[in-house]
Amino acid sequence: MLRSLYFWVLVAIVAGIVVGVAWPDVAAQMQPLSEGFIKLVRMVIAPLIFCTVVVGIAGMKDVKSAGKAGGLAILYFEIVSTIALVIGLVVVNVVKPGAGMHIDPAKIPQSDLAKVAKFTSADKLHGVKDFLLDIIPDTFVGAFTRGDLLPVLVIALLFAFALGKSGERGKPVLELIDRIGHVMFGVVAIILRAAPIGAFGAMAFTVGTFGADKLVYLLELMACFYATCLIFLFGVLEGVARVHGFSAWRFIAYIRSELLIVLGTSSSESVLPRMMTKLDDLGADKRVVDLVIPAGYSFNLDGTAIYLTMAAIFVAQATDIPIDLWHQLALVGVLLLTSKGAAGVSGSGFIVLASTLSVVGDVPLAGLAIILGIDRFMSEARALTNVCGNGIATLVVARWCNALDLDRVNAKLRGDRSSSPA
Repeated sequence: MLRSLYFWVLVAIVAGIVVGVAWPDVAAQMQPLSEGFIKLVRMVIAPLIFCTVVVGIAGMKDVKSAGKAGGLAILYFEIVSTIALVIGLVVVNVVKPGAGMHIDPAKIPQSDLAKVAKFTSADKLHGVKDFLLDIIPDTFVGAFTRGDLLPVLVIALLFAFALGKSGERGKPVLELIDRIGHVMFGVVAIILRAAPIGAFGAMAFTVGTFGADKLVYLLELMACFYATCLIFLFGVLEGVARVHGFSAWRFIAYIRSELLIVLGTSSSESVLPRMMTKLDDLGADKRVVDLVIPAGYSFNLDGTAIYLTMAAIFVAQATDIPIDLWHQLALVGVLLLTSKGAAGVSGSGFIVLASTLSVVGDVPLAGLAIILGIDRFMSEARALTNVCGNGIATLVVARWCNALDLDRVNAKLRGDRSSSPA
């Protein structure tokens, strides 16, 4: 237990609450600890997305054959992501976990507002045209230095297709990028060791600044979010799986060891290689797996989609900012784009939330400090839901492409070890 990251994060959260209650003035100064952790996570997101997408697409032996699978995958991602966003929006409006919190935006220091604003490109979100143009980076290197994630995806896609067409000349480059990606996974593992420090600073700041009585609302948001993820997993995804001939329940049991790793690290990226191996062994064509899974880690983040809508509306409710239906629909529309830039790394969902919150009326960006203390635990539910969603998406797309051995899938999910590829 003493070696478990989850255990130490739990200890840090409790310690942050104690410090916030006992010494609120001191606790209010702890925010730099959480900010430092978020900056460390943000530092590795862009290269991690680039390496994952490039290796996944350029690694295909025949890039042209990926066209059908890629198109069907994007179609599936958009449909399911929209459903996840809408479910999160409906639940948070019905339950209203932030109503009654009454956080006065005027009490949020301007210095905190300026610090949180570093995580956003809100000044460029003036309209759909400006938003779409901003996705295109000014330079290749600029896509990585600006801090925005969607330009990195554009560069990664172009680079991957060009690399795939270069044949033998591109193999050394592809191998190099693959090795860099593995190194980045190691960097993420090192950074995650600092999660208890970030969690302590965030919770101490939240309690010290806004009071212990606000914890009730934070716990209500957590319970609401976890329940929504379960509804999505065993309602929506179970229905999708049943239509395509297999059980989502059994699939989740099949990847239980991967889910335990995700639970301990709060990072879905930590099981990317294992998921690809398991899906290949399950009966999905390797070419489909190698394309859909890496792309899904950037484009199909169901848990993150639920979190983004719920967290944005929660902050609005907590600060007593009225959000009408049109602003909420605008939020969903923008998140359909910006959520595609959230990698499966702990903290990235929070960063994407900061970069899109400005489209919701006059909600103060510094209000994100309210939920930063519990973001680590909400990150676990996001990552678990993302992994399950991407696995099921791969099987569905493989079925659409006639590249799935359904008999083998069901035999494996039933635990029949004697099953073998056709």
